[in-house]
Amino acid sequence: MICKGQRGREPQLVSSSLEPWCDNILVGGCFSQCSSTMHPVAGSFASDQEPLLEDPVGSRYSQQKPSDRWHGAYLIFFLLGIGSLLPWNFFITAKHYWRYKLQNCSDEPGPVGEAASDLQDYFESYISIASTVPSVLCLIGNFLLVNKVPASVRILSSLFVMLAVFLVITVLVKVDTSAWTTCFFALTIGCVAVVSSASTIFSSSIFGLSSCFPMRNLQALISGQAMGGTVSAVASVIDLAAAADVTDSALAYFLTADIFIVICIMVYLLLPRLEYSRYYLSSQKESPSLVSVPPDSSVEDEAVPGGTVNSSFLTRSAGIPPLRPILQKTALLGFCLFYVFFISIIIFPSLSSNIESVSKSSGSPWSTKYFTPLTCFLLYNFADWCGRQVTAWIQVPGPRSKLLPALVLLRSIFLPLFILSNYQPRAHIQTVVFNQDIYPVVFTALLGLSNGYLGTLVMVYGPKIVPKELAEAAGVVMTFYLVLGLALGSACAIFVVHLM
Repeated sequence: MICKGQRGREPQLVSSSLEPWCDNILVGGCFSQCSSTMHPVAGSFASDQEPLLEDPVGSRYSQQKPSDRWHGAYLIFFLLGIGSLLPWNFFITAKHYWRYKLQNCSDEPGPVGEAASDLQDYFESYISIASTVPSVLCLIGNFLLVNKVPASVRILSSLFVMLAVFLVITVLVKVDTSAWTTCFFALTIGCVAVVSSASTIFSSSIFGLSSCFPMRNLQALISGQAMGGTVSAVASVIDLAAAADVTDSALAYFLTADIFIVICIMVYLLLPRLEYSRYYLSSQKESPSLVSVPPDSSVEDEAVPGGTVNSSFLTRSAGIPPLRPILQKTALLGFCLFYVFFISIIIFPSLSSNIESVSKSSGSPWSTKYFTPLTCFLLYNFADWCGRQVTAWIQVPGPRSKLLPALVLLRSIFLPLFILSNYQPRAHIQTVVFNQDIYPVVFTALLGLSNGYLGTLVMVYGPKIVPKELAEAAGVVMTFYLVLGLALGSACAIFVVHLM
């Protein structure tokens, strides 16, 4: 088979099983000519096809493709997306519970009381560090294991680890930790590190797996991740309003997380039972162990000077996936993804969760009890979900557009906007420019909306500009860029908070 759109050149023989490269999305030699406009080259596909959204018609397999009955696979990926970031969101959203658990010795005089107060004030920053630094190491390990350990093993084992740790956290809710607050803090940070590591392996593995499916399933996964934050924020507000006692509220809150992780395990086991899923999973397994790629393809076209013929091979074996061609193709998108989440994690939740209502002295429930859960956690996560959902209909700018990195860099303006809002306590920067509650509400909505839209675009583009055989590995690499941005952003967040 000769890749369409390469007429006029010397034919490069490619294994017939590579036809799905141009079935799912324009990749390889076909993609390199049209990536800036996101439309197929002339004569390749019908004019009404949208390769980034759905598999185009016209391949020899098109008549055999089953439909996603009742949107079952879409809903499963959406639920798995919720579960992939649910642990992180449940940890950071339970702000009132953590402050309650860490206040037990804050009234004691001397260094012990000062340490406890410090744990309260900077707890979100400590959680960010504990969750992102181990994640970077786990992503490296996951990349090395992509071809050695089946995705099902990685996904199920990480889900069971998350469930076990969350059960420990749930039990500790009703345990009196007032005599060992510092030890409880250390135990909590350890649980955060373990859960975050397992969550990273789960999310990167399921993201790579979704790259074998049509684009709508990948978008469902990413949209579900944002919905996970919204679900945790809504659960937090409901528990806060319904339960008179903080521990009762936290118990119901963490039990919700336990139940949802169990649901994720069940729906993942259901996924391969769907005819729709078996079709795309089997097409991945049928790829040959060694395939030849044209030298002007998206894997090596930049590495071959003058377009000279070079035998490039993608080996689907138990070895490590080729990292260099993936990095070459995803460098710009990787930077964009890194910077999007770098800015977001500096602000949310370390800065935004400590912005107080200017009318807090009035003592109203809005300003004292619900302001932070609603305007920080719920609003940000809902806006993030909306931004991710928009990408189902709009995909601009394209992966090669210069506007994409420009918009990503423009988000830097959010940092001074939040610093100059009513952040409390302030030790060094005393100036408050935006001294009305509407300002942080607008800033948080724009921060979440831009994070969801731009982050999703970049994440979706990444695995789709490399050959299908490298899609899962590219998904892990893109997740690495994301987690690296979170890790460095978390470190900077502690620095920014201490400057306040």
